[in-house]
Amino acid sequence: MVSRSSYTSFLDAASGELLNFPQTPRTLPRVMTVPGIISDGDGNGSNDEDSDIFSSKCREKKIIVANFLPLLAQKDLNTGRWCFSFDEDALLLQMKDGFSSETDVVYVGSLKVDVDTSEQEEVAERLLAEFNCVPTFLPPDLQKKFYHGFCKQYLWPLFHYMLPMSPEHCNRFDRFLWQAYVSANKIFADKVMEVINPEEDYVWIHDYHLMILPTFLRKRFYRVKLGFFLHSPFPSSEIYRTLPVRDDILKALLNVDLVGFHTFDYARHFLSCCSRMLGLNYESKRGHIGLEYFGRTVYVKILPVGIHMGQLESALNLPSTSIKVKEIQEQFKGKKIILGVDDMDIFKGLSLKLLAMEHLLQHYEELRGELVLVQIVNPARSTGKDVQEAKRETYAITERINANFGFPGYEPVVLIDHPVPFYEKTAYYALAECCIVSAVRDGMNLMPYNYIVCRQGTPKIDEALGITSGSSRTSTLVVSEFIGCSPSLSGAIRVNPWDIDAVADALNIAITMPGLEKQLRHEKHYRYVSSHDVAYWACSFMQDLERACKDHYSKRCWSIGFGLSFRIVALSPNFRKLSLDHIVKAYKRANRRAIFLDYDGTVVPQSSIVKTPSPEVISILNDLCNDPKNTVFIVSGRGKNSLSDWFTQCQNLGIAAEHGYFIRWSQSSNWESRPLLMDFDWKRIADPVMQLYTEATDGSYIETKESALVWHHQDADPDFGSCQAMELLDHLENVLANEPVEVKRGHHIVEVKPQGVSKGQVTEKILSTMISDGKPPDFVMCIGDDRSDEDMFESISSTIYSPSLPAPPEIFACTVGQKPSKARYYLDDSADVLKLLQGLARASSMKPKCSTQIPFSFESVA
Repeated sequence: MVSRSSYTSFLDAASGELLNFPQTPRTLPRVMTVPGIISDGDGNGSNDEDSDIFSSKCREKKIIVANFLPLLAQKDLNTGRWCFSFDEDALLLQMKDGFSSETDVVYVGSLKVDVDTSEQEEVAERLLAEFNCVPTFLPPDLQKKFYHGFCKQYLWPLFHYMLPMSPEHCNRFDRFLWQAYVSANKIFADKVMEVINPEEDYVWIHDYHLMILPTFLRKRFYRVKLGFFLHSPFPSSEIYRTLPVRDDILKALLNVDLVGFHTFDYARHFLSCCSRMLGLNYESKRGHIGLEYFGRTVYVKILPVGIHMGQLESALNLPSTSIKVKEIQEQFKGKKIILGVDDMDIFKGLSLKLLAMEHLLQHYEELRGELVLVQIVNPARSTGKDVQEAKRETYAITERINANFGFPGYEPVVLIDHPVPFYEKTAYYALAECCIVSAVRDGMNLMPYNYIVCRQGTPKIDEALGITSGSSRTSTLVVSEFIGCSPSLSGAIRVNPWDIDAVADALNIAITMPGLEKQLRHEKHYRYVSSHDVAYWACSFMQDLERACKDHYSKRCWSIGFGLSFRIVALSPNFRKLSLDHIVKAYKRANRRAIFLDYDGTVVPQSSIVKTPSPEVISILNDLCNDPKNTVFIVSGRGKNSLSDWFTQCQNLGIAAEHGYFIRWSQSSNWESRPLLMDFDWKRIADPVMQLYTEATDGSYIETKESALVWHHQDADPDFGSCQAMELLDHLENVLANEPVEVKRGHHIVEVKPQGVSKGQVTEKILSTMISDGKPPDFVMCIGDDRSDEDMFESISSTIYSPSLPAPPEIFACTVGQKPSKARYYLDDSADVLKLLQGLARASSMKPKCSTQIPFSFESVA
């Protein structure tokens, strides 16, 4: 049995050795992306922080990556030669209309046919030269495990809310199939690397088959311009969290610059998963949703895909369409047509639609003989017991309806279960009185859009229909509320497909609706569909991708994490790790030093259950405090009693508690408080409000300080806790509007404290006191890890550049963790902080121990 750890290894997963798949016989000929420069297509090149050095003079290229290429392929049995042509129905081909005519579009994907290994090299060269297509040629066994196994039998049902409760309905998670998924994604990545110029090109990845491809590409090219669009639903966090590799997929998607979804619901579920599973928060920036992820902003776009208007109008103008329209008119003369066009699968709700039709005929006898449901069934995209069961049920219900309500010359349900050419579908669309989509879950479904455009008609189809050109048009839609196009069709009758009675009533309303209402609904829909076509969708996505990538070269990039947890940290060019050698030199040169240290997350790990300082911490702090050149302060949000008890052994350590409301320069001095607010009557107002939210929010609690009240919700449900925190913030701001306090929201907290109290204020006062007492520091070090410490970083810079100083001191503002900060330096964690402090302690002058802290009074530094 293969161990779990072997699958989580990035290199193992990428190599395919565990599955023993043969490699593609040979990569494509190297593509000359710039005159004189041949791209490195093997993906083995190194990647330093300023990698991807290519000439920027080559023509802009868009690389579209999807599971299948937009090609039709057929082998001539007589000559043995392959014949290829573009698939005009393919979305990937239609979206080119949204790009500039100056743009080169290269497609990377698989063919829908198997090509013998001996022919692959020749076919690859032909496809690249004639169609700008790069085939992946997955080995047949890998293709079966990747596509028919993991994608269709596991991911696709899960993303459509079908849990693998029983192996009878869908596959349970299989790590060998997951390995195949990873191996296939790696092959796709290798093919992209053969044709990419990473400085100039944009890569747009499509759908759930390639969700971890971004990690492979980002690992090779730190600044690659990556977009991803999911064409299926993204399930709620309650469903998605059952996926054993949930974090790997989420982190891979966060390696892109822009993630696209059809609806807000799908985007909301994705953001909720990022919040609940990765602890990430999102915010809207001028109308654009963004996730901050290790210094990078990953944008989220919500835009449903559209249809290709030109293709539909061309199909309507075909002579064969006009002929078919007349045939259908004659076949269903005197009858109203309700049309359904669906794939044969368990999520399209075919049986529910038929049951609604049966219910309609049972309760509205006058419709018998006048109403026909024409159901066109597209071939199933996957195989399995569930598809066969859906097919058997569809036929059984159809036969029952026709037996009970049909008579000679009239069949209530006409089931067309064979491939139907596009022109024939457009003919049915043009004639249908009503169109119904009853899917129980569907990513988008463009069938209603096609119906609306066909009902609008063209001059030629109008002539075939016998309609006067320029006359008003009508259409009615009954759509499931569980499909992606539903929010866009505000004039449709939305239904819960599981409610058979409601669907039947909706059909009755649709076919009996007054003509003017049908016209108004149709006009509203046509305006939207015609203006939001596939070109608009592609252009809008690419514009947002370009905007998301515009700051790529303004930051320095580092890679962190192994395996599928690989990610990039993007930080300011001036932001770097604090070197011990560098700071020790400055430390030794200094005559007067000011050292400010945060406590939680800096001196002790944030995740530590034991919050008291270790003997090592006490020893290091004592060594620093006993140097007469040093003024050392712990600046913390914790209460003064806790800090005083913990640092009893540090005689010369200064403590600023509760963000500086209380301060003590050494153990022998008294605690002093800011003379801002002596009356804490506001607590009697704030506390009952916080209690109310604590009772209503499981996992939350109140921390009571002498100068402040803090409501914590880190142990509550992430979404509910965040929602409650926003409500509490608004509530407290209203009830405390006339009080001399400020209400702030922090990381999992809402805090009420006196105005003017912050870590930045207290460090500014301490430094000002040192300057006014004639002992200005020539060395200032400040280390912290959270938002409140950013105030310290900002204040030391403004205070130090005082005209009264003979020379500006050397400043070392350092944050803990690689993240965006006002500090110029970073250390990885609290262990690094202790190593740094230990190095400084060793460098201190060994002089007699004495207290050197300056007496302090808030009144003396107005």
